[in-house]
Amino acid sequence: MKNMVFAVAVAASLAAVAELKIGTVDMMTLVRNQSQYEANKQLLLSTEKDYQKRIDAMRSDMESMQDEGKKLADEYRNPMLSQAAKTKLENEMMSLQQKLVAQQQKMRSEAMRNQQDLSDLEARLLKAQADDIKKRVAAFADKNGYDCILEAAVAIFAKPELDVTDGVLKEMGVDPKTAKRGSDEGK
Repeated sequence: MKNMVFAVAVAASLAAVAELKIGTVDMMTLVRNQSQYEANKQLLLSTEKDYQKRIDAMRSDMESMQDEGKKLADEYRNPMLSQAAKTKLENEMMSLQQKLVAQQQKMRSEAMRNQQDLSDLEARLLKAQADDIKKRVAAFADKNGYDCILEAAVAIFAKPELDVTDGVLKEMGVDPKTAKRGSDEGK
């Protein structure tokens, strides 16, 4: 009797699974064609360039300090200098060295902060983009009666006819024939 109940339960489960409408999507294609993709990419690049300009300006200041230090060191080597002048130059070189060390620490700190800010910005942009794509996939699924839509990359195997990427692209207002495909690297 137990075996018969188990067989009926398995048969019912298989019948329910067989009735599921399942699709797959190429998320990279959807991401590359999402309306904010290019704008986000440009924002990240311009932000990174701005950060790099600030670091370059700090580096330039440090190089100026180093040049000034070399001049002071050259002056210090002058055998005609009095002891008072040498002492004054030593103090100036020590002060300059302290400023240089402080500038190096400031630059390292700024670089780390910039990298963290850039990573945070990228994460926020990606989350917003992913949320938008999820909403569009869900709307497509509801409209077309899908029970489940999976990312094609996580499926070990899926028949090509399960791919609904083109349908989702149409829902996004993108012509599938001109869409940037996920496999179009660097384009």
